Amino acid sequence: MTGPAAILVGPPGSGKSTVGPLLAALLRTGFLDTDDEVESIAGKPVMDIFVEDGEEAFRALERPVVQRALGYPGVVALGSGAVLGEQTRWLLAGQRVVYLETGFAEVARRTGISRPRVPVPGNPRGMLRAMLAERLPLYQGVARVTVRTDDLSPKEIAREIAESLG
Repeated sequence: MTGPAAILVGPPGSGKSTVGPLLAALLRTGFLDTDDEVESIAGKPVMDIFVEDGEEAFRALERPVVQRALGYPGVVALGSGAVLGEQTRWLLAGQRVVYLETGFAEVARRTGISRPRVPVPGNPRGMLRAMLAERLPLYQGVARVTVRTDDLSPKEIAREIAESLG
């Protein structure tokens, strides 16, 4: 099979950027994070792209990065929203896609929105819950392997993925 040794998908805070290099070390290969690649092209962080240019501008930068990354022979971490693109989902078919399944409470904790805060405009927890509801079936639909991350360390997750992929 050609393509990456493993492609990690999952919500923000699921551990893709942390687990990816550990998995790559276990598999004795390289690691590529598509968000890092987009930041390099744009010359600014992903969050700044979203805030200053909008999500559509980010997705326009992300699509060709993801397409190129699917030819990378190592471990690839996709941005959490990459699976929203129908073409991306089509390209992921038959690949070694690993869904890092992470529960809402854990995602909220890892992304820093679980603590009570001074009221701010909008509803970050509600937006996170809606995002997860939208993306969950997409992650499940592209995954060959699913690893529940809530109660595992990054090293344990990497080992479980390596074992699952053979």
